[in-house]
Amino acid sequence: MATLGVNIDHVATVRQARRTDEPDPVWAAVDAQLGGAACITFHLREDRRHIVDRDVPLLKEVVNVRLNMEMAIAPDVVDIACRTQPDQCCIVPEKREEVTTEGGLDVVRLGDRLRDVVARLRDAGCCVSAFIEPDPAQIDASAAAGFQTVELWTGGYAHARNADSQREAISSLVAGVRHAAQCGLIVHGGHGLTYRNVAPIAAIAGFEEFNIGHSIMARAMFVGIREAVREMNRLLQQHAPKE
Repeated sequence: MATLGVNIDHVATVRQARRTDEPDPVWAAVDAQLGGAACITFHLREDRRHIVDRDVPLLKEVVNVRLNMEMAIAPDVVDIACRTQPDQCCIVPEKREEVTTEGGLDVVRLGDRLRDVVARLRDAGCCVSAFIEPDPAQIDASAAAGFQTVELWTGGYAHARNADSQREAISSLVAGVRHAAQCGLIVHGGHGLTYRNVAPIAAIAGFEEFNIGHSIMARAMFVGIREAVREMNRLLQQHAPKE
């Protein structure tokens, strides 16, 4: 069964709306772990719109499961990652105007720049992941650039407007997982997954982890973070591919 990574950025978004000290994403990370999260994910953006520099060393200190830092290849962010040494660094594209990360990293275009960053992060002891669309060319380029893991963008499925589009997106993900495994890559998935739509994706064999944030934190407003994480874990277990 794929494990669950819980993204805590949305807790920080609420905090930053008032530029105050609550709710604290570090507290959220502790609660998510107590609910059964196998990984805590956070995104230190260039514009520091939610997670801020203060949060990073505290998360490193209190997180006892895998710590996954999402990041662009901005030099100052790479420096912080190398100093902090999270278990994993997931390189994602960033646009200042976007609400959340939309679409995957263009590893084909950025290959030369990415190789240097990947090598530096690996030298710091981090597993390095590329957040990409399930495109064979992007998967091949990720392997060539030295990434150990790919996180396949599930937004094509999550945003599909009809059943045919959903089936096409699922087929692309199935093929992407298979191709990534053939390239020797660990495969994660994420983006737009919710309690309502996760079942068909959880049923795909080969995913080792799903990173989910917004839906869990939205549910947590009503039942608390621990229970929200437990509920998502139960869904992943219920719909996991049969051995």
